[in-house]
Amino acid sequence: MNAVAANIRAENHAAAERRGWAAAVRREWRAASLTVKLSAMLLLAFYIFAAASPIVAPYDPARQWRTMPDCPPMRLHLAPPSDWSRGFLYAFPMRLDNPMARHYVEDRSRRTFVRLFYRGHLFTTAPGAPPFFLMGSENLGRDLFSRIVYGARVSMCIGLVGVAISFSLGIMVGAFSGMMGGYTDSAIMRMCEIEMSLPSFYFLLALAAVIPSGLSTTATFFLIVAIMAFISWAGFARVIRGMAASVRGAPYVEAARALGGSRSRLLFRHIIPAVIGFAAVNASLSIPGYILGESALSLLGLGIQEPAASWGNLLSQAMDPQTIAYFPWILIPGLFISAAVMAFNFLGDHLRDRFDPSNAA
Repeated sequence: MNAVAANIRAENHAAAERRGWAAAVRREWRAASLTVKLSAMLLLAFYIFAAASPIVAPYDPARQWRTMPDCPPMRLHLAPPSDWSRGFLYAFPMRLDNPMARHYVEDRSRRTFVRLFYRGHLFTTAPGAPPFFLMGSENLGRDLFSRIVYGARVSMCIGLVGVAISFSLGIMVGAFSGMMGGYTDSAIMRMCEIEMSLPSFYFLLALAAVIPSGLSTTATFFLIVAIMAFISWAGFARVIRGMAASVRGAPYVEAARALGGSRSRLLFRHIIPAVIGFAAVNASLSIPGYILGESALSLLGLGIQEPAASWGNLLSQAMDPQTIAYFPWILIPGLFISAAVMAFNFLGDHLRDRFDPSNAA
């Protein structure tokens, strides 16, 4: 009976904690500004793109329509009720009027019906029907929207994975250095300063250039993440070291040391929990750097390679100003990059204002 009662108390305690967390999240959501709420919803949409890309994307991102390169975005029209059995929306297929200038005109003699929740896609066209390009196509005739959706897998996830690696390493090294002090602290900090003195972008280019060719997209992804995490952990470790050095002399840490607590216990039970809040806030502010870094590498041909898609390599056509003048829709992936970076910055600023003790009023 005692064991049953203990289990019931533990379940009630866990349920109370969950209710407390849910209430705290609701309070934070109500207190957040409209900009922060929009940023959170935008990032949620991007991560849904990444997680459900085979459903959200209307076509295979590698599928090519060679007769429709650099096709502009198509306009949607509401179908009359008599055609709703074929689809609620339709677009006029695009016809290449001037192949040399890649000038398209609408073929109003036909209609391409866009079907919702059809064949496992959020929207797509029937097999054999002309394609519908929501955001146009690129120079090989691939659907740009489908490639943007699949590219979210790389561009949105690289920040989370990179931050998880660099901040875990930075917290461990910085907290250990601050706790130890003395020659150990000096040696670790000098190593961090040497790494911080390297010109990060050029060093990143040099390391990315030695990635072997022919690697799979997954292997290339993790190599890029590892390189970017290797470059960025040192500065964060220095900040954590200063915080850990101040916590080291706190009364509760001194009491734990006097009671015979080991160094590992002091590190994991007292020092790291004291700095983890600051680390979480700064992690959200560091994610945009990873997104921009991957985009820059892929744009320069040193990141994710064709036929895989990332928001960076989708901008490779945009390096030619003349191409931008004729096909401005190829800049749409850059808008997604800008939106994601700004959303993370707004969200990170909000978290810093809410949880950073130095900003407390």
